Amino acid sequence: MNKTIGFIGCGNMAQAMISGIVKSKLVSGEKVIASNPSDKNLLKMKKSNNILITNDNEEVAKFSDIVILAVKPYKYFEVIDEIKPYLKKDVIIVTIAAGITLEHMSEKLGDDAKVIRTMPNTPALVGEGMSALCANVNITKEELQDVVNIFESFGKIEILEEKLIDVVPAVSGSSPAYVYMFIEALGDGAVLQGMPRDKAYKMAAQAVLGAAKMVLETGEHPGKLKDNVCSPGGTTIEAVYTLEKNNFRGSIISAMESCTEKAIKMGKK
Repeated sequence: MNKTIGFIGCGNMAQAMISGIVKSKLVSGEKVIASNPSDKNLLKMKKSNNILITNDNEEVAKFSDIVILAVKPYKYFEVIDEIKPYLKKDVIIVTIAAGITLEHMSEKLGDDAKVIRTMPNTPALVGEGMSALCANVNITKEELQDVVNIFESFGKIEILEEKLIDVVPAVSGSSPAYVYMFIEALGDGAVLQGMPRDKAYKMAAQAVLGAAKMVLETGEHPGKLKDNVCSPGGTTIEAVYTLEKNNFRGSIISAMESCTEKAIKMGKK
């Protein structure tokens, strides 16, 4: 890929993306630049990925063919006002924050701006990210493919209509947190029965990883895969019965509903 990539902001998500991009050899570290007010994360990324670093957002704007805005949503428009005079002609702006719509970006950058709205997640750090993308009308197929290549360097992607993007935090952006809670609960349950905690977490995490891989690689409905584990009168169906009595699936769906409502409110705000 013959593009320079800039990150404004170097928090957890940016670090995960930078590591994925460089480790996949999509581009070399010398073609990636990141800015941040403080030096700690920048120095960490320079040491691990040999990228360029700066405290100056303007420097990122001048350097980059693709600018990824990796700051908190409330900082977006302040940062855009800061970098707008220094952006390259035909620069591609990539957003990764909940609630920042393509329309918001066009209002700030102009109707001719090239913008791609995305929603990645932190498993990008281990090459297993899940990202959703949508582009405005000014993005060409080739430009979209360049950004797809970036996000595929650290996981899987889906291209969605923008009206579905507010659902993404609930199903993949925020859901790793729910899964970590599930793994922690599995670990606690095993510890309750006498298993050492380190072994319990390892076994629980591998079970979740394996189950997810079964869904992705077999293409089978999750319900069918669940049924395959549930022998008549066995231990698994007993556990499933207890989960159902305690509204396991309903609780997850309610949590996702809350997450989506929050994302929509953030966009309106």
